[in-house]
Amino acid sequence: MHTVFDADVDPGLVERSLAGSVLGSVWLETLSGDQRLQYPTLTGAVTCDLLVVGGGYTGLWTALHAARRHPDRRVVLIEAERIGWAASGRNGGFVDASLTHGTENGRSRWPGELDTLTAMGLANLDGMQAEIAELGLDAEWERTGMLAVATEPHQVPWLSAAAAHGDGAFLDQAAVRAEVDSPTYRAGLFAADTCALVHPAKLALELARACQEAGVTIYEHTAARSLDSGGATLRVDTGGAVITTRHAVLATNVFPSLLRRNRLHTVPVYDYVLATEPLTDAQFDRIGWRHRQGIGDTANQFHYYRRSRDGRIVFGGYDAVYHFGRRVDSAYEDRAETYRLLARHFFLTFPQLDDVRFSHRWAGPIDTNTRFCAHWGLARDGRVAYVNGFTGLGVGAARFAADVCLDLLAGEPTERTRLEMVRRKPMPFPPEPLASIGIQATRWSLDRADHCAGRRNLLLRTLDAVGLGFDS
Repeated sequence: MHTVFDADVDPGLVERSLAGSVLGSVWLETLSGDQRLQYPTLTGAVTCDLLVVGGGYTGLWTALHAARRHPDRRVVLIEAERIGWAASGRNGGFVDASLTHGTENGRSRWPGELDTLTAMGLANLDGMQAEIAELGLDAEWERTGMLAVATEPHQVPWLSAAAAHGDGAFLDQAAVRAEVDSPTYRAGLFAADTCALVHPAKLALELARACQEAGVTIYEHTAARSLDSGGATLRVDTGGAVITTRHAVLATNVFPSLLRRNRLHTVPVYDYVLATEPLTDAQFDRIGWRHRQGIGDTANQFHYYRRSRDGRIVFGGYDAVYHFGRRVDSAYEDRAETYRLLARHFFLTFPQLDDVRFSHRWAGPIDTNTRFCAHWGLARDGRVAYVNGFTGLGVGAARFAADVCLDLLAGEPTERTRLEMVRRKPMPFPPEPLASIGIQATRWSLDRADHCAGRRNLLLRTLDAVGLGFDS
């Protein structure tokens, strides 16, 4: 059985569309110079009350909220490269209310907590919107809502069932194509309140500015190389200096943890994205995309896409790639066959836009675990907190995760830390070569399910039965 995305597109069109594209995140590449503040590199010893390792969303929200909770305490944040250079500066900019990577994933794992997790996710999204407004962060925040689309017949009942659960408004084929006119669409589900869009790089940089204004000290090009907890305080060696601190939060996500025991809990999977040149109003009129909602299809291997403030379509997803040995390497980012695949899928989705060209192509690793959403922990006698595993849906969840880390370090039970989702860790991945064999077999099986009306084979059914299955 074939899917709509197996159809042919003129190879010449695909090659022409990519010919002028630049390798690099459109969000970072199009920033103006005055938007890119620089922070010093740590060269001497410092002492602080809280050290945050990692300058992405999780680390920035942690540092900001720590400073706001306790203005009298010294908070230091260190980043090995530049603020927002990794996943926080190259994601799609979808801020989803879900803390569990979708309702179905949450329902299958924590059915007794789903209502609480849903409410907490919406409260987190509302709180993020309010805080961005309060602090005056120029992040191009838009509460647009999310449109899930069915591109295959078997996906239509999924959206109908989700609407029956209260997850959004069901749109039949005529209604969804009145919103955005793609010949691939068979039905839709629109959730008005559960998603916002941001300029991801601006959000990271503006959070860093807010941190600094709140009293946080930020150092770039300062990598944490080791963590010594043998004394009364923690000591983090950066190669050029030592940081002494009472507590630490590790917000390094896809990169190797300073805690060796945590390294088997996540694997890096590469996600790929394209951005078009700015479209004219006439080009958008061809596809009827007059509103600014985010869009995602409902296959196992799914696409996500949205409009940018400057008129581009950012189009990513589908071809998530794992490399043997859990390696993170910039050489994996320029994968020509994946960019050609994404371009082909773009023109299958919007054949009316055959004159559109792509200006940027980029990729990067996301951290995933065996439950496909964040997990937390404490280490070193409760002095170190960590969180990992956002699986590509961390733009909003990172703010919630930061508060959980601070709650855990405080040692006082809260509604957040009482959650089973927070208290229990996922099953770790096996070592190589078993990890690679299992991941590649699962990816193949998910692709087969997309080609077989959603039917899951024995491997997927077995993973479902033991709580390791994934239904995005």
